[in-house]
Amino acid sequence: MPRDSSLTVKVDATTDVKDRRADPSPGAENDASWSSGQSPAQSAPSGRREARRRSTRSYAALDLGTNNCRLLIAEPAHFGFRVTDAFSRIVRLGEGLGLGNSLSEDAIERTIDALRVCRDKMIAKEVIRARLVATEACRLAENGASFIERVRSDLDLDLEIVDRKTEAYLAVTGCAALADPKAQSVIIFDIGGGSTEIAWLDGPAPHAFADPCKRIRAWDSLPVGVVTLAERHGGVDVTPESFEGMVEEVSELLIDFALVAAQAGRARNFHLLGTSGTVTTVGGIHLGLARYDRRRVDGMWMRNGEISTVMDRLLHSNFQQRAENPCIGRERADLVLAGCAILEAIRRAFPADRLRIADRGLREGILMNMMREDSVWRGGSQR
Repeated sequence: MPRDSSLTVKVDATTDVKDRRADPSPGAENDASWSSGQSPAQSAPSGRREARRRSTRSYAALDLGTNNCRLLIAEPAHFGFRVTDAFSRIVRLGEGLGLGNSLSEDAIERTIDALRVCRDKMIAKEVIRARLVATEACRLAENGASFIERVRSDLDLDLEIVDRKTEAYLAVTGCAALADPKAQSVIIFDIGGGSTEIAWLDGPAPHAFADPCKRIRAWDSLPVGVVTLAERHGGVDVTPESFEGMVEEVSELLIDFALVAAQAGRARNFHLLGTSGTVTTVGGIHLGLARYDRRRVDGMWMRNGEISTVMDRLLHSNFQQRAENPCIGRERADLVLAGCAILEAIRRAFPADRLRIADRGLREGILMNMMREDSVWRGGSQR
């Protein structure tokens, strides 16, 4: 792909991010379109509802990926936002895309059901503004556009298929607040179901309010994720040899970015910052959680040896053992090692003593951008 001579980014023909400034305190305390700017409850005439809208100012962000459908609803708070509702369901919209080029009818039906729940939640919370984005599965599938139209027709929701650059920048916006402020260089990555976004933040943040995306020296979007990689190599019975085959495939895709960002790892206090189900799972297993707890995982640090220990444990576990792990579950037991292979390829390309884990990302980035555009933090406080 052609690259910009100064930033070494991929050239996209679609829309860029309008406002990439991140609020320093995302406030995503809980895990958890209407077309952008329109409220799900807009047609309901009620003076009380309008007054409540003005006081609560609920926003919604939806991320429809290759594997998950995830919604976050939040209200502005002091220098951040407060999550009021959330929803996440594994839908595997991109099931089969590792071997074909169409969304299956079963996958579409599962996703429609999940989106219906999201729509009802937005109505209940009287959301004043929302942005609903779809990523790699809809970008790749030959019937992606017809699926988007069906969602609009059946649910009156406007899904926006975002380009890879937008996805990468939103992920950075959503989790860059967790970067070590003393770090002179950070590699941020988001391992998805159908693609993996990676970016190099060069230089320290000048202040807490600084736009992290202005520090992006290079970025890339790899056309591989946990679903597509597991479908090609197998995710149920994974041997050390097949695992290494997955790592090698991802390493090949990483070569261009690794060459451009080679000096990142030589900077003072360099570290990795990862946001995805893969890294949060690794963190949860390391902590020995009997049940996944976002509050304990989001923002935690792991040392290089600790990561290797968890990944080696997973590689020597069978499918049933992975399925019984409370931080994985049966629905993700066939995907976790594919995610670990992507993580391992990144670790080999950018050796680091530390990895910070973020249970936040694209949805938080969307929320912050919308609230920033509405000036809800004007003058250092909520408007």
